[in-house]
Amino acid sequence: MLSNIMRRQKLILCGALTLVAAYLFGSGLTPVQAQPSSPTNSVASNAQAPDAKPAAVKTQLTGAELYSMHCNRCHPERYPTERTAAQWKTIMLHMQVRANIPVEQSKLILQYLQDNSGR
Repeated sequence: MLSNIMRRQKLILCGALTLVAAYLFGSGLTPVQAQPSSPTNSVASNAQAPDAKPAAVKTQLTGAELYSMHCNRCHPERYPTERTAAQWKTIMLHMQVRANIPVEQSKLILQYLQDNSGR
C-alpha cells in the first residue's frame, strides 16, 4: 500500500513538472531564465572574469521538435503522412487554440506537417 502512495506522489510530481515546463516553454522562458537571481555582492556581480565567454545564442526549435513537444502532451504523435496539407492546416488551427500553442510555433509546426504530408 505504501508503494502505491509513493507511486501516486511520483506521478503527481511528474505531472506538475510537466505543467511548469509547458508554461515556461509557452512563455518563451527557459528554466534558467525563470530562476530568480541569487543575491550577491553588487561589486562582485559587476566584475567579470577577463576570459569570460559570451552567453550561448539560443537556437530556435524546428517544427518537428515543436510538434513532438506540444502534440505528445495530450495524445500520441501522428505521422505527417496520415493527413493532407489542407487537413493539417485545419487541425493546427484547432489545436493552436485548444493547446494554447504560440502563433510563431504553430506556423513552424504547420510548415513541418505540410512539407512532410506527402500529398
